[in-house]
Amino acid sequence: MTIQIEDMIIIDALELSNWDRDFLLLLKKGGVTCVHACCGLWENARETLTKLGTWHRFFAEHEDLVMPVHKGEDILKAKASGKIGVVLGAQNTSALEDELALVSVFNDLGVKIMQLTYNNQNLIGSSCYEEQDTGLSRYGKLVVEEMNRVGMVVDLSHVGNRTSLDAIAASSRPVAITHANPDWIYPSKRNKSKELLGELRDNGGVLGVCAYPHLINGPETTLEEFCDMIVRTVDFMGIEHVGIGTDLTLNMSDEFLKWMRMGRWTHKIDYGAGSKDNPSWPEWQSWFKTPADFPNIAMGLANKGMTQEEVSAVMGGNWLRFFTEGFKAEKELEKCVSLI
Repeated sequence: MTIQIEDMIIIDALELSNWDRDFLLLLKKGGVTCVHACCGLWENARETLTKLGTWHRFFAEHEDLVMPVHKGEDILKAKASGKIGVVLGAQNTSALEDELALVSVFNDLGVKIMQLTYNNQNLIGSSCYEEQDTGLSRYGKLVVEEMNRVGMVVDLSHVGNRTSLDAIAASSRPVAITHANPDWIYPSKRNKSKELLGELRDNGGVLGVCAYPHLINGPETTLEEFCDMIVRTVDFMGIEHVGIGTDLTLNMSDEFLKWMRMGRWTHKIDYGAGSKDNPSWPEWQSWFKTPADFPNIAMGLANKGMTQEEVSAVMGGNWLRFFTEGFKAEKELEKCVSLI
């Protein structure tokens, strides 16, 4: 089946790669419209400000190719201008420390997505790797409420099952899992239970299916197998609740890998989604080595029998709808309702 990709909005809901001009050109080659880029893992407030300063400088130095995204309309502007839209997000709430007021501060600085926990317990709740998930804390509930208020998307990708269920219950707005897979298809502590994905669906949220090799069957996973997982996920969640979140890690150093997995919280080796037998950055699949390979996923979905409309929804349309609403502050939503 032939799929028209040129006019499609393609959104990757998480990439943790080395951003430079060459990387932007690979995104353009792949027809990518917008990417959720990580601006923090273990960093505190001061360190996160430094990371944001680096990103703001990157936007200025490459303004012919890239632009920041603060609202859904910016994604459409990026598509129309031929630029790459970048949504900044943190994969942890460490930047907030214990100050609720910093939610609105970082939101105003352009951080539009924040994952409640990374790979260990924090002030908000438990990660997927904790032996006991104690659930969302009182502070965590207040953080979720404040994120709802200002229009910062709640991300549950690395969050523990109970904490995630608590967060969905506490949230007045749809939440996201930007990069994970169903655990009944690919068993992993990082992947998500049928119970959780059912609640995410009923909450109006979106799951970004993930191509990270440790969360599927490694680099031997075929494109057909990956797309079959997407189809099965769509069958369970509904077409409007599934997108892409590759978790691509292109040109990243081993030093960064150590920081990503261990931060400052441990002196012992922690493998995260990896293992003692596979401790380094994983080798990526032949059909997705760089962002230039995004058309392969679209064609793979078409070959599984998806229509043009369905492929467009999964490749970016669902994230566009979700982010357009999710990035609005509650007062903006109230204005929209009052006009109806």
